[in-house]
Amino acid sequence: MIVTDTVRYLGADDPDLDLFESQYPVPNGVTYNSYLIEDEKIAVMDTVDRRRSKEWRASLKDALAGRTPAYLIIQHLEPDHSANIGWIADEYPDMKLVGSARTKAMLPQFFEKDYTDRFIAVKEGEELSLGSHTLKFFMAPMVHWPEVMVTYEESEKTLFSADGFGTFGTIKQYEDGHFGDSVDKAHGFWICEARRYYSNIVGKYGAPVQALLKKASLLDIDRIAPLHGPVLSMDLDYYIDKYQHWSTYTPEDSGILIAYASIHGNTKAAMEQFARELTARGEKVLRCDLTREHVSYAVENAFRYDRMILAACTYDGNLFPPMEDFLYHLQCKAFKNRKVGLVENGSWGPLAASKMKEYTDRMGLTLVDPVVTIKTMRKPSDDAAFKALADAICQ
Repeated sequence: MIVTDTVRYLGADDPDLDLFESQYPVPNGVTYNSYLIEDEKIAVMDTVDRRRSKEWRASLKDALAGRTPAYLIIQHLEPDHSANIGWIADEYPDMKLVGSARTKAMLPQFFEKDYTDRFIAVKEGEELSLGSHTLKFFMAPMVHWPEVMVTYEESEKTLFSADGFGTFGTIKQYEDGHFGDSVDKAHGFWICEARRYYSNIVGKYGAPVQALLKKASLLDIDRIAPLHGPVLSMDLDYYIDKYQHWSTYTPEDSGILIAYASIHGNTKAAMEQFARELTARGEKVLRCDLTREHVSYAVENAFRYDRMILAACTYDGNLFPPMEDFLYHLQCKAFKNRKVGLVENGSWGPLAASKMKEYTDRMGLTLVDPVVTIKTMRKPSDDAAFKALADAICQ
């Protein structure tokens, strides 16, 4: 991947990873991005996950061609970006480490050897000259770790954005045009995987993301170089607008997510019928079977649409676990600003709606009436209640 004439890409694709952070499926793999800035003083921007140490070290050696980097810029200490800090620090003992004060304090947790005597702790707005390039540092605490900072290179107007604007998928897939004519036009693939990445990993931290976006709005940015996914260099307003929506918990689209958890298929059948009824009203409807689809995709689409129908069974006198897992994840991500309808199924003693309401109340979601209760399966006698719920959710 080409960044600029003086900024080299040193990252590595990981197409074989099954679960990112040991929980999120990545069928299209992921990248660990690192960059090298060529100048009188060479700066390396972050390292990569230990799964790709061999490739990264070889790329670094090739790019340096016997030279010694002056600085390693550490923007984020999460192991998928910091695993090779110890190696490069030992390999180049004259190289300085640069990062936030919080990074300096946390660094000894990650390595048996102490590197803090070589560490330069930078402050908000502080600058570091490499020669013709000038790096300016901005603190981004809790996007999405406390030590995070981002780096703006002034001469080429590049924002190195740490995990901000990151996405799932390998660089090779973008460069091969598998998901669009070019990296920057591949909105169709980028948006889904970037939204899933943001909502599940960064989603809780909307206020810190907003603070960072305000800082970035004062900069003249030609490209954004994240730690995961492609470098963005065209149509930047599109990507920034998405982050504005996500970090303010503002829906992107008018539509209804029907998220259901069905034990024997009766709740599923009821919601498939309801989806057809809503579609007939002209609504955009997306169905998600929480017993079959990974919860990260459900969270992604909850962030996307402005309305949601939750449908689940009572189970062991409580809420069917796949629905509880979904609502727990939404609550953890500080999800809000949505209108929600509830459908419960119980052959006897239905309790699912009251349990779902406990979650929606904690998130401050707007519930619409009526709550629809079906007994085992939907019957014609339930049609009036479903029509009333459709009227309310479509209003």
